[in-house]
Amino acid sequence: MANLDYPLFPIFAFFGFVLPLIPLPWHLQAWNSGTCYFMLWASLACLNQFVNSIIWKGNVINSAPVWCDISIRITMGAIAGLPASSFCIVRRLYGIAAVRNASITRAEKRRAIIIDSLICVLGPMIYIALQYIVQGHRFNIFEDVGCMPALYNTIPLYFITYSWSLIFGLVSAVYCVLSLRAFAQRRLEFAQFISCNKTLTIGRYFRLMALAMTELMCTIPLSVVTIWLTAATTPISPWISLANTHIDFSRVEQFPSVIYEADPKMALGIQVNRWASVVCALIFFGFFGFAEEARRNYAIWGRSILRICGIQSSLHPFSSDKKRYV
Repeated sequence: MANLDYPLFPIFAFFGFVLPLIPLPWHLQAWNSGTCYFMLWASLACLNQFVNSIIWKGNVINSAPVWCDISIRITMGAIAGLPASSFCIVRRLYGIAAVRNASITRAEKRRAIIIDSLICVLGPMIYIALQYIVQGHRFNIFEDVGCMPALYNTIPLYFITYSWSLIFGLVSAVYCVLSLRAFAQRRLEFAQFISCNKTLTIGRYFRLMALAMTELMCTIPLSVVTIWLTAATTPISPWISLANTHIDFSRVEQFPSVIYEADPKMALGIQVNRWASVVCALIFFGFFGFAEEARRNYAIWGRSILRICGIQSSLHPFSSDKKRYV
Protein backbone atom coordinates (compact mmCIF):
# COMPACT_ATOMS: atom_id res chain seq x y z
CA MET A 1 0.00 0.00 0.00
CA ALA A 2 2.82 2.42 0.87
CA ASN A 3 4.52 1.88 -2.49
CA LEU A 4 1.38 2.92 -4.34
CA ASP A 5 1.48 6.50 -3.00
CA TYR A 6 5.07 7.27 -4.02
CA PRO A 7 5.85 9.92 -5.22
CA LEU A 8 2.27 11.10 -4.62
CA PHE A 9 2.62 11.32 -0.85
CA PRO A 10 5.91 13.31 -0.76
CA ILE A 11 4.48 15.79 -3.29
CA PHE A 12 1.29 16.33 -1.29
CA ALA A 13 3.25 16.46 1.97
CA PHE A 14 5.50 19.17 0.56
CA PHE A 15 2.51 21.21 -0.57
CA GLY A 16 0.97 20.59 2.85
CA PHE A 17 4.10 22.10 4.37
CA VAL A 18 4.22 25.21 2.15
CA LEU A 19 0.61 26.14 1.39
CA PRO A 20 -0.75 26.66 4.95
CA LEU A 21 2.05 29.16 5.63
CA ILE A 22 0.89 31.48 2.82
CA PRO A 23 -2.09 32.95 4.76
CA LEU A 24 -0.03 33.15 7.98
CA PRO A 25 0.96 36.87 7.74
CA TRP A 26 -2.57 38.26 7.56
CA HIS A 27 -3.82 35.94 10.28
CA LEU A 28 -0.98 37.17 12.50
CA GLN A 29 -2.11 40.73 11.80
CA ALA A 30 -5.64 39.75 12.83
CA TRP A 31 -4.37 38.19 16.10
CA ASN A 32 -5.98 34.87 15.16
CA SER A 33 -3.71 32.85 17.45
CA GLY A 34 -5.68 29.59 17.25
CA THR A 35 -5.67 29.73 13.45
CA CYS A 36 -1.95 30.50 13.38
CA TYR A 37 -1.18 27.55 15.64
CA PHE A 38 -3.30 25.32 13.41
CA MET A 39 -1.26 26.43 10.38
CA LEU A 40 2.06 25.91 12.16
CA TRP A 41 1.20 22.46 13.50
CA ALA A 42 -0.20 21.29 10.15
CA SER A 43 2.80 22.65 8.26
CA LEU A 44 5.32 21.17 10.71
CA ALA A 45 3.60 17.77 10.61
CA CYS A 46 3.70 17.75 6.80
CA LEU A 47 7.37 18.73 6.73
CA ASN A 48 8.11 15.89 9.13
CA GLN A 49 6.22 13.38 6.97
CA PHE A 50 7.86 14.71 3.80
CA VAL A 51 11.39 14.22 5.19
CA ASN A 52 10.57 10.74 6.48
CA SER A 53 9.06 9.62 3.17
CA ILE A 54 12.22 10.72 1.33
CA ILE A 55 14.84 9.30 3.71
CA TRP A 56 13.19 5.91 4.21
CA LYS A 57 11.98 5.29 0.69
CA GLY A 58 12.71 1.60 0.06
CA ASN A 59 14.72 1.00 3.25
CA VAL A 60 14.49 0.58 7.03
CA ILE A 61 18.07 1.54 7.86
CA ASN A 62 18.48 3.43 11.13
CA SER A 63 20.46 6.13 9.35
CA ALA A 64 19.26 9.16 11.34
CA PRO A 65 18.50 8.16 14.94
CA VAL A 66 18.63 11.72 16.29
CA TRP A 67 16.21 12.88 13.61
CA CYS A 68 13.87 10.02 14.54
CA ASP A 69 13.93 11.10 18.19
CA ILE A 70 12.81 14.55 17.02
CA SER A 71 10.44 13.24 14.37
CA ILE A 72 8.34 11.05 16.66
CA ARG A 73 7.89 13.99 19.03
CA ILE A 74 6.74 16.19 16.16
CA THR A 75 4.26 13.45 15.24
CA MET A 76 2.97 13.23 18.79
CA GLY A 77 2.88 17.01 19.15
CA ALA A 78 0.79 17.36 15.98
CA ILE A 79 -1.65 14.70 17.21
CA ALA A 80 -2.32 16.95 20.19
CA GLY A 81 -1.70 20.33 18.59
CA LEU A 82 -4.14 20.13 15.68
CA PRO A 83 -7.29 19.31 17.71
CA ALA A 84 -6.17 21.79 20.40
CA SER A 85 -5.82 24.52 17.76
CA SER A 86 -9.20 23.65 16.29
CA PHE A 87 -10.68 23.92 19.77
CA CYS A 88 -9.15 27.40 20.18
CA ILE A 89 -10.58 28.46 16.82
CA VAL A 90 -14.13 27.39 17.63
CA ARG A 91 -13.81 28.78 21.16
CA ARG A 92 -12.89 32.16 19.71
CA LEU A 93 -15.75 31.96 17.23
CA TYR A 94 -18.15 31.33 20.09
CA GLY A 95 -16.73 34.35 21.91
CA ILE A 96 -17.35 36.48 18.82
CA ALA A 97 -20.85 35.16 18.23
CA ALA A 98 -21.81 35.73 21.87
CA VAL A 99 -20.01 39.08 22.17
CA ARG A 100 -21.85 41.74 24.17
CA ASN A 101 -19.58 44.67 23.35
CA ALA A 102 -18.87 46.04 19.89
CA SER A 103 -15.14 46.12 20.50
CA ILE A 104 -12.47 44.06 22.21
CA THR A 105 -9.68 45.75 24.12
CA ARG A 106 -6.01 45.10 23.48
CA ALA A 107 -5.67 43.53 26.94
CA GLU A 108 -8.48 41.08 26.14
CA LYS A 109 -6.78 40.14 22.88
CA ARG A 110 -3.49 39.61 24.68
CA ARG A 111 -5.16 37.44 27.31
CA ALA A 112 -6.83 35.36 24.58
CA ILE A 113 -3.46 34.82 22.88
CA ILE A 114 -1.88 33.69 26.16
CA ILE A 115 -4.69 31.20 26.77
CA ASP A 116 -4.44 29.88 23.20
CA SER A 117 -0.66 29.54 23.57
CA LEU A 118 -1.05 27.53 26.76
CA ILE A 119 -3.54 25.21 25.07
CA CYS A 120 -1.76 24.87 21.69
CA VAL A 121 1.88 24.87 22.84
CA LEU A 122 2.13 23.93 26.49
CA GLY A 123 -0.64 21.35 26.15
CA PRO A 124 1.11 19.38 23.36
CA MET A 125 4.41 19.60 25.27
CA ILE A 126 2.73 17.99 28.28
CA TYR A 127 1.14 15.43 25.96
CA ILE A 128 4.55 14.55 24.49
CA ALA A 129 6.04 14.15 27.95
CA LEU A 130 3.21 11.84 29.05
CA GLN A 131 3.86 9.51 26.11
CA TYR A 132 7.00 8.33 27.89
CA ILE A 133 4.72 6.35 30.21
CA VAL A 134 3.43 4.19 27.33
CA GLN A 135 6.48 4.32 25.05
CA GLY A 136 7.73 0.75 24.85
CA HIS A 137 11.07 1.47 23.18
CA ARG A 138 12.95 4.25 21.42
CA PHE A 139 11.07 4.26 18.07
CA ASN A 140 10.04 2.16 15.08
CA ILE A 141 11.06 2.54 11.44
CA PHE A 142 8.62 1.53 8.71
CA GLU A 143 9.82 1.20 5.14
CA ASP A 144 8.56 4.03 2.89
CA VAL A 145 6.99 5.71 5.92
CA GLY A 146 9.86 6.51 8.28
CA CYS A 147 10.04 6.98 12.04
CA MET A 148 7.00 6.35 14.18
CA PRO A 149 6.42 6.32 17.94
CA ALA A 150 6.66 2.91 19.58
CA LEU A 151 3.73 2.90 21.98
CA TYR A 152 2.98 -0.11 24.16
CA ASN A 153 -0.61 -1.32 23.73
CA THR A 154 -1.91 -1.31 27.30
CA ILE A 155 -4.99 0.21 28.92
CA PRO A 156 -3.15 3.45 29.91
CA LEU A 157 -2.39 4.03 26.21
CA TYR A 158 -6.06 4.71 25.48
CA PHE A 159 -6.32 7.30 28.26
CA ILE A 160 -2.93 8.98 27.83
CA THR A 161 -2.64 8.95 24.04
CA TYR A 162 -6.02 8.50 22.37
CA SER A 163 -8.30 10.40 24.72
CA TRP A 164 -6.72 13.79 23.92
CA SER A 165 -8.04 14.27 20.39
CA LEU A 166 -11.36 12.61 21.25
CA ILE A 167 -11.99 14.94 24.20
CA PHE A 168 -11.01 18.05 22.22
CA GLY A 169 -13.20 16.91 19.34
CA LEU A 170 -16.23 16.48 21.62
CA VAL A 171 -15.68 19.81 23.39
CA SER A 172 -15.20 21.55 20.04
CA ALA A 173 -18.46 20.05 18.83
CA VAL A 174 -20.24 21.57 21.83
CA TYR A 175 -18.69 24.97 21.11
CA CYS A 176 -19.74 24.71 17.46
CA VAL A 177 -23.35 24.15 18.46
CA LEU A 178 -23.18 27.01 20.96
CA SER A 179 -21.63 29.29 18.32
CA LEU A 180 -24.40 28.60 15.84
CA ARG A 181 -27.01 29.11 18.54
CA ALA A 182 -25.43 32.39 19.71
CA PHE A 183 -25.15 33.62 16.14
CA ALA A 184 -28.82 32.91 15.49
CA GLN A 185 -29.84 34.71 18.67
CA ARG A 186 -27.52 37.71 18.43
CA ARG A 187 -27.29 38.49 14.73
CA LEU A 188 -27.60 42.26 15.20
CA GLU A 189 -24.86 42.44 17.84
CA PHE A 190 -22.69 40.18 15.71
CA ALA A 191 -23.12 42.41 12.65
CA GLN A 192 -22.22 45.46 14.75
CA PHE A 193 -19.11 43.74 16.06
CA ILE A 194 -17.99 42.75 12.55
CA SER A 195 -18.53 46.30 11.25
CA CYS A 196 -16.32 47.69 14.05
CA ASN A 197 -13.61 45.04 13.64
CA LYS A 198 -10.91 45.91 11.12
CA THR A 199 -9.30 42.45 11.09
CA LEU A 200 -12.36 40.19 10.87
CA THR A 201 -14.87 40.00 8.04
CA ILE A 202 -18.06 38.01 7.84
CA GLY A 203 -16.47 35.84 5.17
CA ARG A 204 -13.44 35.04 7.31
CA TYR A 205 -15.68 34.23 10.28
CA PHE A 206 -17.72 31.70 8.34
CA ARG A 207 -14.61 30.17 6.75
CA LEU A 208 -13.18 29.69 10.23
CA MET A 209 -16.47 28.14 11.31
CA ALA A 210 -16.48 25.84 8.27
CA LEU A 211 -12.85 24.85 8.98
CA ALA A 212 -13.62 24.10 12.62
CA MET A 213 -16.72 22.06 11.76
CA THR A 214 -14.86 20.11 9.07
CA GLU A 215 -11.95 19.41 11.40
CA LEU A 216 -14.10 18.24 14.30
CA MET A 217 -16.23 16.06 11.98
CA CYS A 218 -12.97 14.36 11.00
CA THR A 219 -11.35 14.35 14.46
CA ILE A 220 -13.94 12.27 16.29
CA PRO A 221 -14.33 9.53 13.61
CA LEU A 222 -10.55 9.42 13.07
CA SER A 223 -9.96 9.04 16.82
CA VAL A 224 -12.50 6.21 17.00
CA VAL A 225 -10.99 4.47 13.95
CA THR A 226 -7.47 4.80 15.40
CA ILE A 227 -8.58 3.29 18.70
CA TRP A 228 -10.30 0.42 16.89
CA LEU A 229 -7.30 -0.27 14.64
CA THR A 230 -4.90 -0.25 17.58
CA ALA A 231 -7.04 -2.64 19.59
CA ALA A 232 -7.64 -4.91 16.57
CA THR A 233 -4.05 -5.00 15.32
CA THR A 234 -2.22 -6.06 18.48
CA PRO A 235 -3.56 -7.62 21.69
CA ILE A 236 -3.91 -5.33 24.70
CA SER A 237 -1.21 -6.27 27.19
CA PRO A 238 -1.62 -5.92 30.95
CA TRP A 239 0.00 -2.89 32.55
CA ILE A 240 2.57 -4.10 35.08
CA SER A 241 4.92 -1.20 35.74
CA LEU A 242 6.90 1.56 34.07
CA ALA A 243 10.07 -0.51 34.37
CA ASN A 244 8.39 -3.45 32.64
CA THR A 245 7.16 -1.20 29.82
CA HIS A 246 10.68 0.20 29.31
CA ILE A 247 12.55 -3.12 29.15
CA ASP A 248 15.28 -2.80 26.49
CA PHE A 249 14.07 0.74 25.88
CA SER A 250 16.94 1.73 23.56
CA ARG A 251 16.07 -0.78 20.85
CA VAL A 252 14.76 0.26 17.44
CA GLU A 253 12.36 -2.05 15.61
CA GLN A 254 12.39 -2.02 11.80
CA PHE A 255 9.48 -3.11 9.62
CA PRO A 256 9.91 -3.72 5.87
CA SER A 257 6.79 -2.98 3.87
CA VAL A 258 6.20 -6.68 3.11
CA ILE A 259 5.72 -7.30 6.83
CA TYR A 260 3.30 -4.54 7.81
CA GLU A 261 1.41 -4.66 4.52
CA ALA A 262 0.65 -8.31 5.23
CA ASP A 263 -1.64 -7.01 7.99
CA PRO A 264 -4.30 -4.85 6.25
CA LYS A 265 -5.40 -3.22 9.51
CA MET A 266 -1.86 -2.18 10.42
CA ALA A 267 -1.23 -0.86 6.91
CA LEU A 268 -4.51 1.06 7.01
CA GLY A 269 -3.68 2.58 10.40
CA ILE A 270 -0.26 3.74 9.17
CA GLN A 271 -1.68 5.31 6.02
CA VAL A 272 -4.59 7.00 7.82
CA ASN A 273 -2.26 8.59 10.37
CA ARG A 274 0.33 9.80 7.87
CA TRP A 275 -2.25 11.26 5.48
CA ALA A 276 -4.29 12.97 8.23
CA SER A 277 -1.94 15.93 8.69
CA VAL A 278 -1.59 16.39 4.92
CA VAL A 279 -5.36 16.47 4.49
CA CYS A 280 -5.70 18.98 7.36
CA ALA A 281 -3.13 21.28 5.75
CA LEU A 282 -4.71 21.13 2.30
CA ILE A 283 -8.23 21.64 3.67
CA PHE A 284 -7.03 24.74 5.50
CA PHE A 285 -5.50 26.16 2.34
CA GLY A 286 -8.67 25.31 0.45
CA PHE A 287 -10.65 27.49 2.85
CA PHE A 288 -8.22 30.41 3.11
CA GLY A 289 -5.84 30.22 0.16
CA PHE A 290 -8.44 31.49 -2.31
CA ALA A 291 -10.33 33.91 -0.07
CA GLU A 292 -10.72 37.60 -0.81
CA GLU A 293 -7.86 38.71 1.44
CA ALA A 294 -5.66 35.99 -0.07
CA ARG A 295 -6.30 37.16 -3.62
CA ARG A 296 -5.70 40.75 -2.55
CA ASN A 297 -2.32 39.77 -1.06
CA TYR A 298 -1.45 37.74 -4.16
CA ALA A 299 -2.08 40.89 -6.20
CA ILE A 300 0.26 42.89 -3.94
CA TRP A 301 2.94 40.21 -4.17
CA GLY A 302 2.50 40.06 -7.94
CA ARG A 303 3.03 43.79 -8.31
CA SER A 304 6.10 43.60 -6.07
CA ILE A 305 7.59 40.84 -8.22
CA LEU A 306 6.89 42.87 -11.37
CA ARG A 307 8.65 45.89 -9.86
CA ILE A 308 11.65 43.75 -8.88
CA CYS A 309 11.79 42.47 -12.46
CA GLY A 310 11.67 46.05 -13.75
CA ILE A 311 8.17 45.74 -15.19
CA GLN A 312 6.05 48.82 -14.53
CA SER A 313 2.38 48.71 -13.64
CA SER A 314 1.41 49.75 -17.15
CA LEU A 315 0.50 46.07 -17.57
CA HIS A 316 -2.46 46.53 -15.22
CA PRO A 317 -3.61 42.93 -14.55
CA PHE A 318 -3.19 43.24 -10.81
CA SER A 319 -4.55 46.77 -10.57
CA SER A 320 -7.91 45.67 -11.89
CA ASP A 321 -7.83 42.74 -9.48
CA LYS A 322 -7.26 45.14 -6.61
CA LYS A 323 -10.28 47.22 -7.51
CA ARG A 324 -12.38 44.11 -7.81
CA TYR A 325 -11.36 42.65 -4.43
CA VAL A 326 -11.40 45.77 -2.24
